Amino acid sequence: MNEDLRIRLLIVDDEQSIRQLCMTVGEALGFTCLEADGGESALALLEEQPAHIILTDLVMPNMSGLTFLEKVKKMLPRAEVAVMTGHGSVETAVQAMKLGAYDYISKPFSPLEELRLFLRRMAEKVRLVEENEFLRERMDTETELHGIVGASAKIQDVLRMISRLKDTHTPVLITGESGTGKELVARAIHFRGSFAKRPFVAVDCGSLVPTLIESELFGYEKGAFTGAVRARTGLFQSANGGTIFLDEIGELPQEMQAKLLRVLQEKEVRPVGSNQKIKVDVRVIAATNRDLETEYRNGTFRKDLYFRLNVVTVHLPSLRERRSDIPMLAHWFLERYARGGSIQITTAAMKSLLQYDWPGNVRELENCIERGVALGDRRTIDFNDLPSSITAAVPAEPGGDSVSSGLSTTDLEDIERATIERVFEQVKGDKALAGKMLGISRATLYRKLKRYNIGAREVPAPLQALQ
Repeated sequence: MNEDLRIRLLIVDDEQSIRQLCMTVGEALGFTCLEADGGESALALLEEQPAHIILTDLVMPNMSGLTFLEKVKKMLPRAEVAVMTGHGSVETAVQAMKLGAYDYISKPFSPLEELRLFLRRMAEKVRLVEENEFLRERMDTETELHGIVGASAKIQDVLRMISRLKDTHTPVLITGESGTGKELVARAIHFRGSFAKRPFVAVDCGSLVPTLIESELFGYEKGAFTGAVRARTGLFQSANGGTIFLDEIGELPQEMQAKLLRVLQEKEVRPVGSNQKIKVDVRVIAATNRDLETEYRNGTFRKDLYFRLNVVTVHLPSLRERRSDIPMLAHWFLERYARGGSIQITTAAMKSLLQYDWPGNVRELENCIERGVALGDRRTIDFNDLPSSITAAVPAEPGGDSVSSGLSTTDLEDIERATIERVFEQVKGDKALAGKMLGISRATLYRKLKRYNIGAREVPAPLQALQ
C-alpha cells in the first residue's frame, strides 16, 4: 500500500466546532486538512484543491448534503465521500450510500476513537485504489506485456493464454516453481483486460498468521475478538468487482480450505463475529509451486477446492526450460538497474548465465544482474562479478574468458540473433515494441539490428550518435 501518499481531507459542515474537531483528528493522522462551511464553498474549493477524502454533513443551508454528494461524485469520481448525520436519519444516510457515499458516521462522535478509525479506514481504501492505478500505469509504461519478457515458445504460450483470459471471470490456477513470475502473470491477466480499473488484491497465503487468516480474508465485526475495536473489511470485500490473487494457495490450512470453498461456491463471505453474509463478486486467481494434484490424492489438499480453482491452468516454465530467454531477460534487468548507464555483460559472464540451472528462476536472475550492476566497474558485468553460487557451479576455464560449457561467442551471437529475429517478426517490425519486449533501449536495438542485418533500414541520425 502506498503509505507515502499524503491524504487531503475536506470537512464540510456549517458548524465550526465540528469542522475543527474533524480537522484535529485528521491532522493527527498526517492528513492535509481543508474546511468549508457549506456545499457551494466546498465545490469552489475543490476546483482549486481536489481532495482524496471528503466528510460532509447531510443537513446544511442552501445546498443539502445529498446534492453536494452528487455534484462531487461527478467532479471527482475517485474521491471517497462519507456523510455525517446528527439527526438520526438512517434512511437519508442509506440514500447517500446509494448515490456513491463511502459510508456514514453519526454525530456526536463518541468515542472520538470512532472518528479516527473511520477516517483511517477511508484513507486505506484511497491508498489501495491509488496503488492499483499506479501499478497499472507503471506496467503499461514499462512494457506492453507487463514485464513478461521472453520470445521462447513456452513463454509465448503463456502470453497467448493471458490474452485469452484477460476478460473472463473464470477461476485460474497458475503453477510453477518459485521465482518464475506467477504474480506477474496474475497482474497481467487483470490489468490487460476489462478488469484493469477494478481492484486487484494480492494475498500471500503462506505469510498469513494461521489464527488470523479468516479475519484477514473475510473481515470481522467490532468485538469479535480481543482488540477488534471496530469492524474491518476483509480482503475479499476489498477485491469486490475485481480480482483476488491467492498466492501459494497450497499453504492454507485444511480448515480454511473448507471455508474458502464455501465462499467460492456461494459467492458470499461471513465476517468473523457476524451472523450476516455479504455477497461478493470477485475473480479468483490462485498460484502454487506445489503439485496440488498429488496433494489432493494424498489427502493434504481438498479435492473439491482443487477442482474449483483449477478451471483453467497456466503453467510457467522454469528458467532452465527456456534458456534462450536468458540473454533477453538479462538485458531487460540490466536496463532497469543501470538507470540509463552503458553497461555490458561480457561473453564469459553470459556463458555462465546460460549454463547455470537457476533454482531461483527469473527472480534469482534479476538479483544476479542487480548485484552485478552494484559491484561491477560501471562498464561491464564480468564473470567475477557474478554470485559465488554461479561461479562455483559453472567455473571459468583457466587463462581465458570461456567456461566449461563449451559455448563459443558465435553460439551466443546465434542465440541473440535468433531471439531478436523472432521478436521482430512477432511485432511486425515495430521497433518500439520490439525494444520493450527485449528489454533494451532503442539505441541498443538499432545497433543490434544493424549488426545482424535484421529488418535493414537506415538508422535515424539522432540514434546514430548514440551507437
